[in-house]
Amino acid sequence: MDKLYIPQKARIAGVKDETADVKTFELRLEDGKKRRPDFLPGQFLEVSFFGVGEAPFCISSSPTEQEGFDITVRSVGSVTRALHTLEVDDAVGVRGPLGNHFPVEEVKGQDLLIIGGGIGLPPLRSLIRYVLDNRKDYEEVTILYGARTPADRVYKHELSDWEARGDIHLLNTVDAADSAWKGRVGVVTTLLKEITVDTNRTTAFTCGPPIMIRFVIQELLGMGFSPQQIVTTLERAMKCGVGKCGHCAVGHQYICVHGPVFTFAQIGRLAERV
Repeated sequence: MDKLYIPQKARIAGVKDETADVKTFELRLEDGKKRRPDFLPGQFLEVSFFGVGEAPFCISSSPTEQEGFDITVRSVGSVTRALHTLEVDDAVGVRGPLGNHFPVEEVKGQDLLIIGGGIGLPPLRSLIRYVLDNRKDYEEVTILYGARTPADRVYKHELSDWEARGDIHLLNTVDAADSAWKGRVGVVTTLLKEITVDTNRTTAFTCGPPIMIRFVIQELLGMGFSPQQIVTTLERAMKCGVGKCGHCAVGHQYICVHGPVFTFAQIGRLAERV
């Protein structure tokens, strides 16, 4: 039987609280040969909690890392609530990797503009880490990240590390500040006014809430990006991960099989609005 249908056992190697309702889990396969699946940034896994069910999660670490792999989980349903009870050495089932991936080879030698919002940063984190581990292959890298509040930002320590690097440019913002926040306040699209990009040599990647993605794409088109230069992710009701249940069908396309990564040009050719 195809490996995509059979969960492999993985153990929790680490748990990190990101926000009040978001945790990052480091997993390691228990097959005796390798500790992580072979994947590329943008792909996802079906993760199962035994006796409860399974759900799709993007891989939030990079394939350039030697051991283990990360998923970042927000507690919003029965499976995610169950996963939030897990501790180090507990077991889960893992199917995948599934779906397509970010075009990391095709954009070599280009400038990259990466725009994330809230819990939409995890798939972009995989891309960012991959780019940083292959830094010589890419030109200027600009990262824009926005969240509702300072407390809602994921990967806080990592954001600080990226901000301190001299070879990338990172800007943070929040919709609403607290008394300790000294940074920018405003939606993530306001950060686009603070940067200068050469649209002839830049590919833009964005992921976040659907309303955020919509306004980011509008702004990017207004800046002169073509639909082919804008890459985003769709996560429309993905369930089985292999195009059998039909939950994520958009016309003749299945988001879990033909996506979740699409250019805006590809989205424009889908049979219905998403």
